[in-house]
Amino acid sequence: MMRRLDLRSLDPAPEEWATAYGSAVPRAEVDVDSALAAVRPICEDVRQRGVEAVLDAGERFDGVRPQTLRVPQQALATALAELDPAIRAGLTESIRRLRQTSEAELESSVMTRTADGATVERRIVPMQRVGLYVPGGLAPLLSSVVMNAVPAQVAGVQGIALSSPPSKDHGGLPHPSILAACALLGIDEVYAAGGAQAIAMLAYGAGECRPVNLVTGPGNIYVAAAKRHLAGTIAIDSEAGPTEIAVIADDTADAEFVAADLVSQAEHDPMAASVLITNSEDLAARVDDALTELVDAAPHVERIRTALSGRQSATVLVRDLDQAVAVANAYAAEHLEIQTADAAGVAARIVNAGAIFVGPFTPVSLGDYAAGSNHVLPTAGCACHSSGLSVRAFCKNMQVVTYSEAALREVGGHVVTLANAENLPSHGNAVTVRLDR
Repeated sequence: MMRRLDLRSLDPAPEEWATAYGSAVPRAEVDVDSALAAVRPICEDVRQRGVEAVLDAGERFDGVRPQTLRVPQQALATALAELDPAIRAGLTESIRRLRQTSEAELESSVMTRTADGATVERRIVPMQRVGLYVPGGLAPLLSSVVMNAVPAQVAGVQGIALSSPPSKDHGGLPHPSILAACALLGIDEVYAAGGAQAIAMLAYGAGECRPVNLVTGPGNIYVAAAKRHLAGTIAIDSEAGPTEIAVIADDTADAEFVAADLVSQAEHDPMAASVLITNSEDLAARVDDALTELVDAAPHVERIRTALSGRQSATVLVRDLDQAVAVANAYAAEHLEIQTADAAGVAARIVNAGAIFVGPFTPVSLGDYAAGSNHVLPTAGCACHSSGLSVRAFCKNMQVVTYSEAALREVGGHVVTLANAENLPSHGNAVTVRLDR
């Protein structure tokens, strides 16, 4: 089902690992640039016509036109009241754990005294207003409400707007479980809008929705393209692509565990990537056998089979765990599991991954829902330069500089000298006009 890539004879120099191994393990072909042509006129239409443009686009792409763009408060309350108690309990625990880790990650303002009477403060300031996007698509991702909203709330963001696609099956409202999660978190500004039109609505504002400073959350290629197009008008977390999992495993790994985890991510999307990196042909064979059994029994068998047989998924054979680490660092997976004899030791050598799941009892799905980690993570190799969503994404660093007259006199000569060296004498004069008094 999953093809084999044998990299055991590939032995590049360490400085060539990123290029050699990164190109050896292919990814799903996602061309965000091509989607920009479709997205630009949608965004411009929203900028020009506001609410009507958002509703028109929803009717065209989602097949339904909500009576109002903003979800009524009663719909939120009803969704929470009718939520399955077991789902509510699961969401409550997920919120508790993520809030705990977010609070631990929240940075404090720092004051530095550079001289007598001279201070520079790095002040942590929350974003004033943010937009959260929660996809509907193949599955109602109620957990994404938690992953986006909790760190924003912990950061101290006062204005939170959330948008999710309207559903024909639910009277033009987003899925009830998404609305229930919003209500549970106290988010009452919710909009029935999806796709590029939702991102444009959040960026430009439309009707009751005022413009936001930042948009976070995963979505399809058109959401990613809209984020790229509107970056600069708003800040974005990332251009999230299809989900991906890589598993480093040796012959001590449980083949059924590995197979179950590969299938779990393939369940997301036909373009999802599942990659096994192993130095054991025996384990690879056992995983193949387990995959056949698991896939045939899965409810979403066609979606899973398409993902596992796609060019983006493979079993990668390596010489040893040293090469496995090199391949994993080059691939920079969104989710990386380590199922080896010394899982913690291998994990300590990983420098590029959205999130690492260490040991046989730490599946990616734990992180998707209730580990206390965040599941909004960099995809498509972006983990080599980007981080997963956290409370830090919803904060800014602002410098506050305070100097007394004596402190300015102490360093003012250096400022004048450097200003003149750059042929910016008026910069120096802004100092001397004070010191000559």
